Amino acid sequence: MKRDDRRQQILDALVRDGAVQLDELAEMFGVSKMTIHRDFDDLESEGLLRRTRGGASIEPGSQFESDFRFRHLQGHDLKERMARAALEWVEPGMTVMVNDGSTATVLGSLLPEKRPLTVITNNDAVMENLKAEPGITVLALGGKYSAKYNAWVGRVTEETLGTLRADIAFISTPAAGDGHVYHMDDDITRTKRKMMDGAAKSILLINHLRFDHTALHVLAPFGEFAAVVTDAEPSETARAQIDVAGVGLVVAGE
Repeated sequence: MKRDDRRQQILDALVRDGAVQLDELAEMFGVSKMTIHRDFDDLESEGLLRRTRGGASIEPGSQFESDFRFRHLQGHDLKERMARAALEWVEPGMTVMVNDGSTATVLGSLLPEKRPLTVITNNDAVMENLKAEPGITVLALGGKYSAKYNAWVGRVTEETLGTLRADIAFISTPAAGDGHVYHMDDDITRTKRKMMDGAAKSILLINHLRFDHTALHVLAPFGEFAAVVTDAEPSETARAQIDVAGVGLVVAGE
């Protein structure tokens, strides 16, 4: 098997299972463990996985988030439930900010149901989905393109956001714990923060598995959000932190 084909199969297994084991891959492909080590090294250098003891994962860590190309393939039904719940805060005529992320992308695809709207976004998939929609005015935030997040970030993005105001911002996150929301990427964190600063209210979108975790950069305490939308009941600890912050919790589908 060619190297590129083998690495694609490793990525396919990561999308399917979330994690792979080095020994199992070496046996499956009939190659040495060193060969799989080299595959892991190259894929890690591209930001496509993170090394774990005896294997690799695309599950988030304190300094790692999986590539957007993986995330948008996972759990679409759960993301659509969350997006549908979040859509309840949107009314025709609003100016809406939508950040990066696969759940935010699903939400973006639903926004035409609430037209007319003005949508401010750094999410390239949302820009693509909405740019030709009648009744939707898209303000596409430029800047530096991040393929990992399929989003535009950096100084130009942040400066532009500083000149704009919105009725609501939808903010997603890969980690929340100890009463705060986190992200592992500094550029992404700053862009989300600018969106929150420019919106009258912010709604947090988070998979329930991302509670009780931290990441490198603090984005905001729970108390800065008008509501938290998730796909299933979080842990008692996370629920207590949200309650203490006085923020409403919406479990999509309940």
